[in-house]
Amino acid sequence: MKSKGVRIMSETSKKNLTKAFLYSNTAPDAERKKRFVDFLEKKYHQEFELLWVEDTKISSGFKLIVGNEIYDWTRKGRVQQLKDMFFEKVSDAAEKEQPDRTDYITLLKTSLKSWDLEALPEEEGVVIMVGDGIVFAEGLESVVYGEIVVFDSGVKGMVQDLRPDSVGIILFGDEESVMEGSRVRRTKKTAGVPVGEGFLGRVVDALGNPVDDQGAVMSVDYLPIETEAPEIIERQAVDTPMNTGILCIDSMFPIGRGQRELIIGDRQTGKTSIAIDTILNQKGNDVICIYVAIGQKASSIAQLVASLRRKGAMDYTIVVNASASESAPMQYIAPYSGTAMAEYFMRKGRDVLIVYDDLSKHAIAYRALSLLLERSPGREAYPGDVFYLHSRLLERSARLADEIGGGSITALPIVETQAGDVSAYIPTNIISITDGQIFLESDLFFSGQRPAVNVGLSVSRVGGAAQTKAMKKATGSIRLDLAQYREMEVFTQFSSDLDEATKKRLMYGQGLMHLLRQPTGAPYSLSQQVILLVAGTAHVLQDLPINKVSEFRQRLLAHFKVQASDLCESIDESGILEDTDKQRIIDVSNAFLRAFKKEMADQEAAAKEIAAKKAADMKKQEQEKSAVVAADQDKQ
Repeated sequence: MKSKGVRIMSETSKKNLTKAFLYSNTAPDAERKKRFVDFLEKKYHQEFELLWVEDTKISSGFKLIVGNEIYDWTRKGRVQQLKDMFFEKVSDAAEKEQPDRTDYITLLKTSLKSWDLEALPEEEGVVIMVGDGIVFAEGLESVVYGEIVVFDSGVKGMVQDLRPDSVGIILFGDEESVMEGSRVRRTKKTAGVPVGEGFLGRVVDALGNPVDDQGAVMSVDYLPIETEAPEIIERQAVDTPMNTGILCIDSMFPIGRGQRELIIGDRQTGKTSIAIDTILNQKGNDVICIYVAIGQKASSIAQLVASLRRKGAMDYTIVVNASASESAPMQYIAPYSGTAMAEYFMRKGRDVLIVYDDLSKHAIAYRALSLLLERSPGREAYPGDVFYLHSRLLERSARLADEIGGGSITALPIVETQAGDVSAYIPTNIISITDGQIFLESDLFFSGQRPAVNVGLSVSRVGGAAQTKAMKKATGSIRLDLAQYREMEVFTQFSSDLDEATKKRLMYGQGLMHLLRQPTGAPYSLSQQVILLVAGTAHVLQDLPINKVSEFRQRLLAHFKVQASDLCESIDESGILEDTDKQRIIDVSNAFLRAFKKEMADQEAAAKEIAAKKAADMKKQEQEKSAVVAADQDKQ
C-alpha cells in the first residue's frame, strides 16, 4: 500500500498475527523493531506483526498504532504529554493553596527535572459523517458519554451519543476543518472550564476563553462543567436574604441565598432588567455575580456589559456569553460552564448569584442537537430528557453547611412565555424545579406598572425565612391589600356608583401600586425599602394625587437621608425595625406630606395667579386691538 509521502515495509505476512503500524521518517533497525514487538506482546499478551509506514511529515519520533490505540512519541505528542503532566500538577497545587506566579515557575522547573516520557496509549477513531455541528465517528470503542475528543485539526468536541458501531459528537469549533476520514482521539477527560479570581470583570465564551479583547485570563484550576449536586447532608436551610433592591420583590417574594427563583414572562416585559438590578444591588455585599447569556444578540450583551462596567458592577461579575451567532453546542454547555465557575467560589465559602438568560433558548439549542443526533422527539419536539437537562443544572444551586465552607449559589433562571402561557412544556418543567417564580404580566407592563410583577401568580416558597426582621415588620399586609385592590378594581369596572369606603380602598390600592413602581438601574437599600413600606401601609399616600406619588417618593427618601440619617444607618446595619423607629417614620412622613401638600397648594395658587394674569393680559391685548380696529373704521 502506497500513498503520497508514505511507504509501508514489512516482512512476509504471518497468519493469525495482530498487525501493528509504526509511523516514522526512517525505517527501524532489527534491534529496535524487536524492542517494539516485545513491548506490544508484553502489553497485550498476544503475538504481533510490526509494519513500518514511512511518513515524511514526522520529523522526529514516531507513532505506534495498535487497533484503535495510538502511542504518539512524535515531537508534538511528547510536548502534549508534558503539558498534561504540568497541568495536572498545577491543579493539585491549586487545590491545596493559592499559588502565585513564582510558585508556577518553580513547579515547572521541578517537573521538568523529574519528568520521564511514558508509553501512554491514546484511542483514535475515524469520522464517517459530519454536518450541522454534529460528527459521527467509528472506532472509539472505550469512549464514555460526555468525554472530550480532539480532531486532528485541533477542534474539540464532546461525545453525546453512544451506539454499537459509532458515536455522536457535538463540535465546539469550526466544522469546516473536520471532514470524512479525519482522525479523532480520546482525551479521557470530561468537558471542563478554567476557573479562578482572574475571571472577575471579564467576558468569556462557554469554554472559558476571553472574548473581550483584554488579554488572557489567569486561571488557577480546571473544573468539570457537569458535577453532582450537593447532597442533603451538605446543605443548610435558606435563611439569609439575597436582596434585589426591588421593592415589590424584596417585600412580597423575598429571595434567600441558595434559593432558585424563576423569572418568567413574555418577551420585552422586563425580565433581564430585574436580574441586572439584582446584580447592581450586590455592590459592596461580597457577592460574586455570574451572568450567563444564551442565544442573546451580541449588541445587547455589549450594551449590558458597558452598563455594568459604567456602574462599577463588573468588578465582581463574570459574563459567560453564548450569543445567537454561536453554535447550538456552545449554547448548550454555557449554563453548565457558568455553574462550574460559580461552584469554584462556593466551595471557597463565597456567596454567588448566577443568572441564566434564558433557559427557553437553552432548551431550543438542546432540542436542535437532539434532533440532529437522531433522537426521538417528544412533546413540542423536545427529547424525553429535557426535564433532566434543567433539573441537574438548577439542583447544583444550594447553600452549603458551615462545616464545608458555608458558601452558596443563588440561581435566577429566566424563561420566556408565549402570550402569557405558563402551562407550556418548558415553563412548567422549570416552575416545578425552582423554589418560586416572579411572573411578569404584559398588561401591567404596558399600563406603566414597572416592574410588572403579578402579585397573584408570583410566589417565593422560602418566604419570610429569607427576610430581615425590619422588612417583615414593614411589609405588614401589603400583599393582601394589593390582592383585594385588584379584585375590587375589576368589580368596580361595571359600576359607577361607589360608596366612600370603596373609593378610599381604591385610592389606597392605587397609591400602593404607584409606590411599587421603580425605574431600572436604581435599586433601593434596605432602609429606603422599609421607609416606603411603612409610609405606604400607614396610608400616608392615601390622599395624594396619583400623578404626584413618584415625585413624593423621591423627595421623601432624600428628606430621610438628610433629616434622619441615623435611623437609615441603624436599619441598614442591624436589619431591625423597632416600634419607636416605625412610629418615627410615620411621623416624619406625615410631616413631610403636610409640607409637600402646602408646597403643592402654593404652586397651584401661583400657577392660577399666573394663568389669571396671562388671561387678563390677553384680554387687555384683545381690547386694545379692537379699539385700534374701531378707530381705523371711524377714520374711513
